[in-house]
Amino acid sequence: MRKRAGPITQSGSLMSHPRIDVLTLGNAIVDVLAHTDEAFLVSKNVHKGAMQLIDEARAEELYNDMGPATIVSGGSAANTAAGIASLGVRAGFIGKVKNDETGNLFAHDLKAISVHYDVALAGDGPATARSFILVTPDGERTMNTYLGACQNLTPDDVNPATVEASAIVYLEGYLWDPPAAKEAFRKAVTIAHGAGNKVALTLSDSFCVDRYRDEFLGLMRDGSLDILFANIHELQSLFQTSDASTALAALRDEKVLGVVTRSEQGALVVSRGETLAVPAYPVAKVVDTTGAGDLFAAGFMAGLARDLSLTDCARLGGLAAAEVISHLGARPQASLLDLARQEGLLS
Repeated sequence: MRKRAGPITQSGSLMSHPRIDVLTLGNAIVDVLAHTDEAFLVSKNVHKGAMQLIDEARAEELYNDMGPATIVSGGSAANTAAGIASLGVRAGFIGKVKNDETGNLFAHDLKAISVHYDVALAGDGPATARSFILVTPDGERTMNTYLGACQNLTPDDVNPATVEASAIVYLEGYLWDPPAAKEAFRKAVTIAHGAGNKVALTLSDSFCVDRYRDEFLGLMRDGSLDILFANIHELQSLFQTSDASTALAALRDEKVLGVVTRSEQGALVVSRGETLAVPAYPVAKVVDTTGAGDLFAAGFMAGLARDLSLTDCARLGGLAAAEVISHLGARPQASLLDLARQEGLLS
């Protein structure tokens, strides 16, 4: 009989290890990245640093007008799964693509890095999703996302056996937009907790929080979540305050383990008992911040899977984030496992 995952203790320990350490659920997206300048953002009326949902016509307009592009598989939760796999930890992903050229590229890229992916590709409907990511000289990224086939993720795409076999089920806040995907989200939560596993949520984006604040708070307070990932701006949006200290104090009162990133100021791991501060890893040059939060979450949860302390989980997250912001694209270009060993975080 498979052993079920035990509780996450204050030291960060997972008491047993199912077949998949971390299963991520999210929008399956292929990223189209290009360097640009502030003037282009203004000309296209896009909000710097935010994620905006766009339709297919707007997607084609941006693609035609943006500069030379790099095309890579992406999507927030899929990037997290890629980072987890790069750290030598068993990862899986649930998300929907179409059986088209872009969708097959996405599925191939996951399987090539040993991420478990068993969702059937759609035979009809909208094209595989794309996110047009405009990177300014300061490394800030502005995302314009056509969700396409992502919106067709349904509860039928959530394989109960896969969820039951996963110690942590990690959900991206962006997935809360399409109604059917929201039901897939809730199905995964129910199955995970029924199997004794843990559930984590990333808030994803301040604008996402603005749309679904009450529902996200409800998920924390009804016991659906065990771990909450957020950057400090998303957390302030969640608790409707401009003061970071007030937002952190509110998080301490919730029944979740909070993991809060603060860019170059590092991260905080927040619980009712204590708040642990961990500095950011130094980066020689910030090239592209796309995926920084995704990879931080990857490192943190990989640390949990490897029974590291919460402080070392945050350090591993910081290392993963530092690697990904040092180059264009939201997935690791170097072995995170090798880097972690060089830094003495893993043996």
